[in-house]
Amino acid sequence: MSLPDNLNRRVGQLDIARHGAVTLLTIDRVDKHNALTAEFWGDLRRVLTELEADQQTRAIVLTGAGDKAFCAGGDIAGFATLTTLESKRAYQIDAMNGFAALENCPLPVIAAVNGLALGGGCELTLACDIVLASDRATFGMPEAALGLVPGYGVLRAPHVIGRQMTKLMVMASETLDAQQALQAGLVQRVIPHADLLPKALALAEKVASNSSMAHAVGKRLINRGIERAEFDYSVEALTVLQSSAETQQRVRGFLERRKK
Repeated sequence: MSLPDNLNRRVGQLDIARHGAVTLLTIDRVDKHNALTAEFWGDLRRVLTELEADQQTRAIVLTGAGDKAFCAGGDIAGFATLTTLESKRAYQIDAMNGFAALENCPLPVIAAVNGLALGGGCELTLACDIVLASDRATFGMPEAALGLVPGYGVLRAPHVIGRQMTKLMVMASETLDAQQALQAGLVQRVIPHADLLPKALALAEKVASNSSMAHAVGKRLINRGIERAEFDYSVEALTVLQSSAETQQRVRGFLERRKK
């Protein structure tokens, strides 16, 4: 499928716009700090599949709408709608498949992190190839406060930022500012906030000018794939955690505090 130049359209939470050989994907749910609904993962996979088949897109930039958040993670309120073990397991599988689709996409994907990147938002950056951060960006995986762990993050982050830094972020819910994330290896460049998107698009254009075949082969060789057994264990562990009485109590407490 060939997409028209300067295409602007929306698929679920994703706004899609073409900039020459670069396609900009914007997570757009500003009123919720771009928190992700359950439908996001299927929409992301469909859009990536479409762009892979499109003969014009040679690089992707992923960012968040507004000035405050790249993505604040999964929509906690949506967890309350998952009432059965099977629905919880299906959600975890869907999310993990979404992260895998982003990581394994043959097109180079650059994250332009314009603010909060928490939980699933931080995990999305881990799945991207290159991460540029605004000097206002903050990264964190605070799921332990809800009795959970970041299912993809615990598998991928140790390869990116090391085991101990991953444990600090996961166990203590420690956040990293942009400079700390740069030092940890999660971010490759820190850019003044106002210049972030232009710089990300410029880098994507530079990347797009090189060989797409070389990108696809090189990316596959560089990325160390997550073993299927690890994937399955993470899904089952998260399903059990999400079903626990403690987690459900913590989620209710979070939602009640948010209403005040």
